[in-house]
Amino acid sequence: MTKLDPQSWLVAAGRPKEEGAPLNVPPILASNFAFGGDREYSRNESTATWEALEEIVGGLEGGQSVAFSSGMAAVSAVFDQLGGNARVVIPQDCYQGVTALATAGQSRGRWSVQRIAVDDTASWIESAKTADLLWLESPSNPLLTVADLEAICAAPRKPGAMLAVDNTFATPLNQHPLELGADISMHSATKFIGGHSDLLSGILTTNDASLLEGFRGSRSLGGATPGTLEAFLAVRGLRTLALRLQRSQQTAGLLASYLQSHPAVEVVRYPGLVSHPGHALARAQMDGFGSMISFDVAGGAEAADQVCRAVSLIRHATSLGGVESTMERRAATHGQEHLPPSLLRLSVGIEAFEDLRDDLEQALAAV
Repeated sequence: MTKLDPQSWLVAAGRPKEEGAPLNVPPILASNFAFGGDREYSRNESTATWEALEEIVGGLEGGQSVAFSSGMAAVSAVFDQLGGNARVVIPQDCYQGVTALATAGQSRGRWSVQRIAVDDTASWIESAKTADLLWLESPSNPLLTVADLEAICAAPRKPGAMLAVDNTFATPLNQHPLELGADISMHSATKFIGGHSDLLSGILTTNDASLLEGFRGSRSLGGATPGTLEAFLAVRGLRTLALRLQRSQQTAGLLASYLQSHPAVEVVRYPGLVSHPGHALARAQMDGFGSMISFDVAGGAEAADQVCRAVSLIRHATSLGGVESTMERRAATHGQEHLPPSLLRLSVGIEAFEDLRDDLEQALAAV
């Protein structure tokens, strides 16, 4: 097949090629297989359902993918590649699950942890000389800070070091970490890839053969294999990713502009706003600004909580990337003490802009 536009690849990839086969890879509900073929046990050899998911994402990211049971299972597989006394660098604004994993490993003497501001490019470049793992997140969660991935990935690294990018917020359509020089691109497929808030999954993509085998080994030994139904749903979700993303990020841009002019909102963070400190960088290294917004409500934590209780179309819930818009006060989550108390993280879905705007307007009016 000739190289396809990503929108076409999402539809065409991961399908059976044999004559008479179903157009969609079905959920292969099997733990074991009769001897004599290429597969014996699902945990070790995978199934065609997982492989369809891996083929689609790998093609989008420009590498080979390994699917896991959750985003954190994928993160754990990366950390599992580290040797003893390793040095790990993570962002100051980082998904709390990654922070907790890194902190737990440090407390057990497995590695040491350094934290750097996402936009402190010079410090990332300096740390690359001695770190065993550089874990970047761009745009970050939930401050939406943009890292200079090209500059950091181009910096000389310690031999054998890994540079991984959490690409969840950007999606594999808007940003391509491997092309920018990263070793690993990670997605919580629970989010935009699945797109319907009905599954848990994680995916790692790399061009490094030894890392690829290491990830597969960690998945098998750790039992972090994706569920068959979840993999099937993730493939189905991927088919419409381009359409969902186009709609949601267009609406996100409109909502960000609306919130920026609202008297009850103190700060709006969205890379698509010209006022955003990382706007020029995001424009240069991304193909779109994404569907995530964070903003601070005037009046502190109590006012922000009141806004969350007052919305009706927007769902007051955690997670992100679904067809439905969701919002939460992130500082209320354990491990997020560095955040402004009134920061709300809004994941914009595919509802009509006017309805989302009106819902925010009445909720903000309540405070």
